[in-house]
Formats: sequence, C-alpha cells, structure tokens
Amino acid sequence: MRHLNQGRKLGRTPSHRLALKRNLASNLITHGQIVTTVEKAKELRPFIEKLITIAKSGTLHARRTVAARLGPMSCAPIMDKNDAAVPGTILSKLFDEIAPRFKDRPGGYTRIIRRHERRLGDGGQTAYIAFLQEGEVKEKKQKAAPAPLAPAPASETAPESPAS
Repeated sequence: MRHLNQGRKLGRTPSHRLALKRNLASNLITHGQIVTTVEKAKELRPFIEKLITIAKSGTLHARRTVAARLGPMSCAPIMDKNDAAVPGTILSKLFDEIAPRFKDRPGGYTRIIRRHERRLGDGGQTAYIAFLQEGEVKEKKQKAAPAPLAPAPASETAPESPAS
C-alpha cells in the first residue's frame, strides 16, 4: 500500500526522476511555459514552486540552495528560440526576473492547463505548465444573492360582517 508515499514514480529510477525534474524546471525557467504530460506537470509543480519560494529571499544561502537542487543545470546558459546564447544563466533568471515577480504572492506561482491534443506516439494526455503573469489573481466566484422572500399570503377570507 502507498499510504503517505507522495509523488509519482513516472516509471523511472530515483536518479532519473530527479534529472527529469531538473530538466523540466530549467526549461520552464528558460521559456516560461512548456508542454509536457499531465502527470509530469503535476510532479513538476511542487518542485518549481519550492525553488521560487526559496529564491524570493534572494540571499546567498538561497542562491546556493537552489543551485544545489537544480544541479549542473543551474549554471547552464539561457538559449533563445534560435539556439543563440542569451547573457545570464538559469539561476540568474530565476533570482533576477521570476522570483521578484512573485514577491507578494504566498504561493501558487504556476498554472497547469490541459490540452485537447494527445501525444502522437502513445496518445498520452498533454498539458501546458506556465508561470502566472505579474499581478494575475484568481477570480473569486461571487455567491448568488439569496432569492427575496415572498410576502406572506393575505388571508383570502373576507372579514365577517354583522348579519342583519
């Protein structure tokens, strides 16, 4: 039984799972949005949100902690769409651009949106995982106003008049 065992195995060994999370996290930091399977997106969300929460403090200790969790990928250069290197590393982008964007937000930095398209090879369900935009808040559902109470029905019996 899997009582209290959190997380998905994703059909991989522990070291392969960690490498997968690191690669997905670095791609999400680089591009801001990626397409992956729903299960991988759900597994990536707590990993990346913990990194952002640590990065929000901006201290040297936080920078070293995030670098240790991302592993060698933290020093990787950021590549643009044409595979040209952009100045900076994944770690610097996380600390300089992404973490300050969420400084006033207590959590929930990412969003998972399911796609209707299935993966070609095996028909696996895919999803987008993306960072929220700056200042974006979830709209709260407004409660429907209770229906006004109908006035009490007037008695239909006419007042008795004295008989003559």
